[in-house]
Amino acid sequence: MRTIRVETSAATILLTEAPEPKVRDRQTGEIAKDINSGEALMTLGVVYIEEGESSLIKVTVPESGVSEGLALGAPVSLPGLVARPWESVFNGQQRHGIAYRSAAVTPAAFPATLGTTA
Repeated sequence: MRTIRVETSAATILLTEAPEPKVRDRQTGEIAKDINSGEALMTLGVVYIEEGESSLIKVTVPESGVSEGLALGAPVSLPGLVARPWESVFNGQQRHGIAYRSAAVTPAAFPATLGTTA
């Protein structure tokens, strides 16, 4: 499926759920791996805020892309963030959504607000 680049330069992204291993198979506990590198994948939750609107999203990152110093509620950067539409049939019901993937998650600073003085 096609991936869509997500422009994040005008957004504030806050960490809401700490990175944890992405489970591929809930019955066996198998951890998901990157199809190309074989590296373990992690998922994390963020709130993505732009132009007065916010969305809670889950993002997948490779384990090596998880930086030290991440704190819940703090701003983060998601370099190379892409969105990929998906759909599947589970128990006879069609499901669909958007999966988000980033090359890394790193601590960031809050963007400067308008009207502040130094």
